[in-house]
Amino acid sequence: MKHTFTIFSLASICLLLAASISYAEKPKTIGEIESLDPAFDKLVAKDAVIEVLADGFEWSEGPVWVPDGEYVLFCDIPNNRIVKWKEGEGDSVFLEPSGYTGKAKFTGGEPGSNGLMIDSDGNLVLCCHGDRMIIKLVDGKRKVLVDNFEGKKLNSPNDLIFHSNGQLYFTDPPYGLPKRYEDPARELDWCGVYRLNKKGQPELLTKEMTRPNGIAFSPDEKTLYVAQSDPAAAIWKKFRVKRDGTLGKGKILFDATKWVGDRPGLPDGMAVDTEGNIWATGPGGVLVFNPKGKMIGRLNTGEKTANCTFGPDGTLYITADMYFCRVKTNAAGLNFKK
Repeated sequence: MKHTFTIFSLASICLLLAASISYAEKPKTIGEIESLDPAFDKLVAKDAVIEVLADGFEWSEGPVWVPDGEYVLFCDIPNNRIVKWKEGEGDSVFLEPSGYTGKAKFTGGEPGSNGLMIDSDGNLVLCCHGDRMIIKLVDGKRKVLVDNFEGKKLNSPNDLIFHSNGQLYFTDPPYGLPKRYEDPARELDWCGVYRLNKKGQPELLTKEMTRPNGIAFSPDEKTLYVAQSDPAAAIWKKFRVKRDGTLGKGKILFDATKWVGDRPGLPDGMAVDTEGNIWATGPGGVLVFNPKGKMIGRLNTGEKTANCTFGPDGTLYITADMYFCRVKTNAAGLNFKK
């Protein structure tokens, strides 16, 4: 009996250890994935999940894949820092301070950097809320790309995208100002969408949007998408890009105003895949539209979701409030277009 009991105990221990290992390997997930059209099923497998890679941030934003090093950078705006996440290594602080470098104490809630991009030379380009400018890091040194329009200080550049010709398009709402729209330091009485022309000078393309936020091009660059994070008009607009790079009048791509209040978040950052589908953060998570503006699926994070970007192999990286997540997809981001 004693010998039998010993064998049973060892078997039990082995089963418990196996169960513990299996449990430890199971990824932490949030939310759920919702298909609204057969086209979405081709993009996201039915067993896909929203996997949490890191958490504990105050407000995560602006993810960008860095090919040279194969890692993701994203912002923790209230903490004024950029975080690095790399497979097998986890998260670490990459840059601090990021968006505000002043000596005086910043009294607002969003001093840090927001939108991030990698330029054609591999330099990191940052939208700096607190410093109210766009800069790029060259050999660790900050170089200002733009900080004013016609001599007036920008509000707080929010998001940005490069055209294939190298020109930079960006949005400029006032979220980085301590009192936002009512801030006494505000010098422009509109929120614009701009580009830096070939001379590196800012050109105002439109000021018809009340709170322009996320920005992205269609694959053929004939359309510019801009999110509007206004709870009274939570929309995405599409603009025809003229041959000279300026914009036609905007048309509504999708209106999510009816969900404001019932689902967390507002239209914010976005990513476009090689087939022209728009993966747009908004009320409830990431809304996926086809090029005609039909919503075909949702990645329902259940959190205020700020932005997303594609990595290799169709991985969509998502910043959702305190979380940094990923979803495996069958899509390919424009940044991986061959």
